[in-house]
Amino acid sequence: MKKTYLFTPGPTQIPPDVVLAEASPMIHHRTSEFSEIFSSVSEDLKYIFQTKEGEVFTFASSGTGGMEACVVNALSQGAKAVVVRGGKFGERWAQICETFGVNVVPVDVENGKAVDPDVLDDTIKKEKDVKAVFVTLSETSTGVVHDIEGIAKVVKGHNLLLVVDAISGIGVHPLMMDDWGIDIAVTGSQKGCMLPPGLAFVCVAQSAWKSIEKSDLPKYYWSFKKMQKALSSKTTAYTPAITLIMAAGKALSMIREEGIENVWSRHARLAHATREGIKALGLELFAGDASSNVLTSVIAPEGINIDSAIKKLRDEAGVTITGGQDELKGKIFRIGHMGYVNEFDIVLAISAVEKCLHENGYKIELGKGVSKVQEILVG
Repeated sequence: MKKTYLFTPGPTQIPPDVVLAEASPMIHHRTSEFSEIFSSVSEDLKYIFQTKEGEVFTFASSGTGGMEACVVNALSQGAKAVVVRGGKFGERWAQICETFGVNVVPVDVENGKAVDPDVLDDTIKKEKDVKAVFVTLSETSTGVVHDIEGIAKVVKGHNLLLVVDAISGIGVHPLMMDDWGIDIAVTGSQKGCMLPPGLAFVCVAQSAWKSIEKSDLPKYYWSFKKMQKALSSKTTAYTPAITLIMAAGKALSMIREEGIENVWSRHARLAHATREGIKALGLELFAGDASSNVLTSVIAPEGINIDSAIKKLRDEAGVTITGGQDELKGKIFRIGHMGYVNEFDIVLAISAVEKCLHENGYKIELGKGVSKVQEILVG
């Protein structure tokens, strides 16, 4: 008998109670019953974005759909935007902007490194008529976390719109919409929110509405104005993913019950244990000091076909971790540890990595990584 274990950058493991909530009997979305559920979910979403004044719009889409919504609502034809490109998803911001005719000023960051807010500041100073800055909280392709608080200080100093991809970072790293002055942020259901894929949540601060009112980029389904009007009636503009929203009610209540600060602390502790377990095996962290608490990216040992080893681990042992993407394919592997994770998940993940590497010829002392993880978590 083979059990399955998911340690990917998304989708993530789902709590059984959330699975059961999604399996509830179908209800109609234009009823008081749904409005009550949806209103509660919307308030809980404000909690995870750490906003009191902002509004959170729920789209039936992937996180990428939410990113597109951010672009087409925030900007106008021919606008100029500074985009931090530090991995696959930073590049996605640029690609979406370019698709809609936005002039992109890239700030390219070496894979495995975090952007320096001072470099961003210098770039903005050299450009004229910049309207917005697009950044990523946690870059899952490289395992890097960016200093959004520091970036926000720079961007606000220039009185520009700040738009943050927090798709994997929300519920793992602090993101303080109100305190840091973030204008728009987006996340997805299948990461720290402990839900299946299919929902994008976009938090819009009051400070963003001046730009939204002026925006002339094409939009229909993605319109923030339509979503705001519907939200005032405790519903969505179009047919929502009803059962996913019912599941969100349970998942978000679990986060509230644990307390968001405790959720952040738990992820930090488990990420630290994972990284130390990896280093105990003689392996090197790809992101170094910039490592995210969402996942741990590891430089693959020489002489091992890491993608083949990962596939074998998944097919034979039921444990799924992931390799690198694009130019990092075959060079790194990634262990996700966000959302519905606890101490024993980390012990199992490191044990699986030991097994995977040992069976593929990497000289390793079995149990060394696991021992280090347990030492940290018990201590």
